[in-house]
Amino acid sequence: MSSFSRLIRFIPKSSSTPLIGEPVDAGLDVGIASYESKPIEVEVYSGHSVLNAGEKTGKKETVGRLLSPLGQEEVGTIRCIGLNYVNHAKEVNQPIPTTPTLFMKPSTALGDPFPAPSVIPRAYVADDAADYEAEVAIVIGKQAKNVSEDEALDYLLGITAANDLSSREAQFRTSQWSYSKSFDGACPIGPAIVHKDHIKGLAQVQIAGELNGKTVQDSKLDDLIFSIPKIISFLSQGTTLQPGTIILTGTPAGVGWTASPRVTLKDGHEFRVFVSHGVGTLINKIEEER
Repeated sequence: MSSFSRLIRFIPKSSSTPLIGEPVDAGLDVGIASYESKPIEVEVYSGHSVLNAGEKTGKKETVGRLLSPLGQEEVGTIRCIGLNYVNHAKEVNQPIPTTPTLFMKPSTALGDPFPAPSVIPRAYVADDAADYEAEVAIVIGKQAKNVSEDEALDYLLGITAANDLSSREAQFRTSQWSYSKSFDGACPIGPAIVHKDHIKGLAQVQIAGELNGKTVQDSKLDDLIFSIPKIISFLSQGTTLQPGTIILTGTPAGVGWTASPRVTLKDGHEFRVFVSHGVGTLINKIEEER
């Protein structure tokens, strides 16, 4: 059994040094609590990374600011699976893929939960094509290469929430998606990482996306075309997945670009990604770069 059930990375009110720890209130949605400026008491761990958490120190701190569970220096290249929910494939009128589609985001795309904003780059504001994609992100816990589906979960540390922010006009101008999804801060994750040992049945994990108070995406992972073990195994063939590797597992039906009428993200909008089993709600406000 793991040394933790869920962890957050944060700046405490008492200092400017990032810490990791476990929220004292096991039922608290730390994303919403942070957004509402409610106190979040945390049992501090001895480690400085969720990849090597250490043990509880007996010390408690109050969150000053939530950070992404992993830092940019820890994640390497962020791997993303496209078109990986059955109902999303149907809504965009695409055939069900037989092989996972991979695209990449650089570590500089990693973003924090609220109060960190999601920024639409100045060069693409006029396109009016910014879109949301609520996703479950998985974190690799130990070096993985050429692993089978049966052993894939041995390499999984846990899950968190992500928003795969996309600039659709830029995306469809080229055959490769990475550029349009790689802008600074275009991959906020958090607020908490939940250890795999505390999730009974990954297929039952729920994910929901909410735009300005309206639920626009809602699914369980049982709608995935390629399961989490399949994704880990596939990506590890011939390629070493280092500890800290983040993999975005795809977005369910309900994206704005294919909605009728079309919905795009604009300055002042707010997008929330909820993931069950203790991950909580990732919240970001949208800002247009001036």
